[in-house]
Amino acid sequence: MSNYLYPLASLAQIQKSPSREDGIPEDLELKLKQVRLAHPEQSLPSPPSSDSGSSSPKQDSEESYFLRSLKECLAIYEEPSRPRSESLALLSDEEVIMLANNGNIATYALEKLFGMDQLERAVRIRRAILSRASSTGTLESSSIPYENYDYSRVLGACCENVVGYIPIPLGVAGPLTVDGKQYPIPMATAEGTLVASTSRGCKALNAGGGVSTVLVGDGMTRGPAIDFPSAIQAGKAKAWIDSNEGHAALREAFESMSRFAKLKSLKTAIAGRTLYVRFATTTGDAMGMNMISKGTEKALEAMQKRFPEMVVLALSGNYCTDKKPAAINWIEGRGKSVVAEAVIPGHVVKTVLKTTVRDLCNLNVKKNLMGSAMAGSIGGFNAHAANILTAIFLATGQDPAQNVESSMCMTLMEPTGLNGEDLLVSVTMPCIEVGTVGGGTVLAPQQGVLDMLGVRGAHPQHPGQNAQTLARIIASAVLAGELSLLSALAAGHLIKAHMAHNRSQVNTPAASVPVTPGAGFASRA
Repeated sequence: MSNYLYPLASLAQIQKSPSREDGIPEDLELKLKQVRLAHPEQSLPSPPSSDSGSSSPKQDSEESYFLRSLKECLAIYEEPSRPRSESLALLSDEEVIMLANNGNIATYALEKLFGMDQLERAVRIRRAILSRASSTGTLESSSIPYENYDYSRVLGACCENVVGYIPIPLGVAGPLTVDGKQYPIPMATAEGTLVASTSRGCKALNAGGGVSTVLVGDGMTRGPAIDFPSAIQAGKAKAWIDSNEGHAALREAFESMSRFAKLKSLKTAIAGRTLYVRFATTTGDAMGMNMISKGTEKALEAMQKRFPEMVVLALSGNYCTDKKPAAINWIEGRGKSVVAEAVIPGHVVKTVLKTTVRDLCNLNVKKNLMGSAMAGSIGGFNAHAANILTAIFLATGQDPAQNVESSMCMTLMEPTGLNGEDLLVSVTMPCIEVGTVGGGTVLAPQQGVLDMLGVRGAHPQHPGQNAQTLARIIASAVLAGELSLLSALAAGHLIKAHMAHNRSQVNTPAASVPVTPGAGFASRA
C-alpha cells in the first residue's frame, strides 16, 4: 500500500484512529471526503496490481482511498504500450491532478488526452486544478454547473479551458406576426420586465396586422490594412483594385475559397502609405467571419503577385468594422440590413400602450433623435435595441460581442391615417450580424431555439434565407421592444414596472458594503 496521501493525514495518524464496525477508521472516512471525486458516492479507484493473492476487506477498503506516489503515477501515465487515454483511465482524479500540478499534463489539453468519451471528467479535473490554485478555492465546489452537457460540441469550436457552463433564463415573448407568419420571440436574459415588455409590444403590433420587413442589404465585411513603401505605390494599388481588371482578379481569387462566398463590393481608402480594402460578401446562412477571412487572405495573395512590395499588416485593419462602433457600418451596412415597420391603430395605442400617438411621437423625437444627437451617438437613435437583440443573440447562439454594431438602430414614429390618429413606427437596423450555422449555433440548446423559429441550419433550397429570416425576426422584436418601452416612458410607468418586476426585495441580496446615499433608481432606458 502506498504511503503517499494527497491531502490526507499520515498513515500513523490514521492507524491511531478509532474504527467503525466495517473496519475503516472514523478519521479516515472523514478525511477521505477530501480526495473523492466530484460525486460523493464515488471513491478513488484502487491501484492496478499484478498480485493475484487475496486480501482482507479492510485492506481493500483502505487501499482504495490512497494515492500512489508521483513516480508510480508517472510510470502508469507514460507507459508506451497503450494510449494516454487508457493510462489516464487507470488513474484517479487526484492522481491526474498531481501529475498536472507537477507539470506532466497540460491543463488546457485534458480533453485531448482523455478522449471524446471522457470530456466531462476532463472538465471536472480542470475545475479542481484551477480551484486549488486560486486565492478563493471556490470553483471545485461551486454552484457553476458542469454535468450533463455535450462538450463534444464545444471542443475546438466554442470555448477553451472549459470549467462548466452558465445557464441563463430563457423566456418567450409574443408570438409576433412578421411578414404574415407568427413567431415566438426567444429571449435569454436576466433583466426582469424585458420579456413582459416585449410581449406587450408584440400585442400592440399584432393588433395592427403585424410587422412588415424589407431586407435592404446582405454582406459581411473584412477590411485588411496593407502597407506600401510610399503613398504613391499605395495609390497605384488602390487604382488597380478600383479598376475592372483588379476587381475581377480579386473576385476570382476570393470566390475560389467557398461556393457560398460571393464578393459583392470592394471599398478602398488610403491613410498615408497604408491602404485599406473593405471586402463585402454574401456568406450563405453562416454569419461568415471565417469564410470571408479565408477569401480575403486568398485575394491578398493574388494581389501580392502584382504588388510584391506590399506588406499585409493585419487581415483585419478595423476598416470592417467588427465589434466596435463605426460610422462605416452605420452608413454602408454590415451583415443583414433590415427595416421593420408597422401601423398601430390609435385605439390600440390608448388601450394597450396606455399613451397617445402625439406623446409617443414627441418623446421619440426628443429622446431617440435629438437626445442621441446631443450625445454624438453613432447608430444609437433608439431606446434599447441592444436589450432585445442581445437576448435573442444569446438564445440563438450568435456572437454576443457583435451586439455593438448589430444593435445600431434608428427608431422612427409619426402619426398616420385619418387626422393622424394612428401610429406609423419603424426601426432601421443596417448591421444585424447573424447566422444559423457555425459558431454557437452548433450547441444543442441554441439549436433547439433555432428549431422553434424554423431556421436551424442551412436553408435547403435558398442558401442564406434562414439567416435573413432570423434577422427579420430580430428587427421586428426590436420594434416591439422599442414601442413598449417608449410607451412606458411616455406614460410614466417604467420605474413602477421595474420596481415591481426587477427590483423585488425578496430577490435582492444583502449589500456587501454600506449603500452610498445619493441618486436612487436609474432607468435602463
